[in-house]
Amino acid sequence: MAKKQTKKTEVDTPQPIASNEMQQVVIEKEVKTSTKKEPTDGWEVKDRVYYLKSKRKPLSYSIRSSGLYFFDEEKGYERELKYTSNQRTVFVDEMQGDQRLEHIIFRSGALYVPRNKTVLQKFLSLYHPQKNNLFYEYKPQAIAENQIDIIELELEALNAAKNLDIDMAEAVMRVEIGSKVAEMSSKELKRDLLLYAKKNPSLFLDLVNDENVMLRNFGIRATEMGLIKLSSDQRTFNWGSNNRKLMTVPFDEHPYSALAQWFKTDEGMEIYSNIEKQLN
Repeated sequence: MAKKQTKKTEVDTPQPIASNEMQQVVIEKEVKTSTKKEPTDGWEVKDRVYYLKSKRKPLSYSIRSSGLYFFDEEKGYERELKYTSNQRTVFVDEMQGDQRLEHIIFRSGALYVPRNKTVLQKFLSLYHPQKNNLFYEYKPQAIAENQIDIIELELEALNAAKNLDIDMAEAVMRVEIGSKVAEMSSKELKRDLLLYAKKNPSLFLDLVNDENVMLRNFGIRATEMGLIKLSSDQRTFNWGSNNRKLMTVPFDEHPYSALAQWFKTDEGMEIYSNIEKQLN
């Protein structure tokens, strides 16, 4: 009797995944699960620190967290603000249900707000009416940018001072120290010019770029040498030799600034040329 042959059915068995493929699957899974959604309103989620602007740093200082108002440009009206511990907004007209008011207290002049308290951070950084007056947010990047701007301004002023000729240097320093500049040696003048450029770079550059600073210095030198005279009430310039009137200083104007402007007129240019010959 012949034996029945049983037909074996082939079943697909799962193939083992190669180790490198397995690692790739794990990595992709980790990337997908660890990806954090960025806030849609552009607010950067991070820890923030706030400081009182006063030089005094009390052990504890509480700022107002209710009864405040913020003018909403988009809505066109003022909205009441309140910081609570159980609401997801600081705008009272958006709050729902019970409102549990929360205190905001600075310790030793500082307040650390962790990244998970975005409502409080926005309240302090965006909406509180006393921000940047009573307190401010510490921003290291903004401070660094400001310091870079100051350093670059100092470098620009120092380079300008280094390349300034002696006449212009005298004109600039006369604005700062007055008639003492006439008694200074060239080395002393150069030293004080560099120190002045470093101390007040913005003002120094303004003076260097002021087209009237040389004319003012010219008028002061002429007055110091007695070629022209300024009346005791600082209202009139006269010739030193015969006391003939040259010009009247307009009301509320600095006499030498007014004289510098007058030197640009037709009459003033003639007087300027005459004085220049005597100074040389």
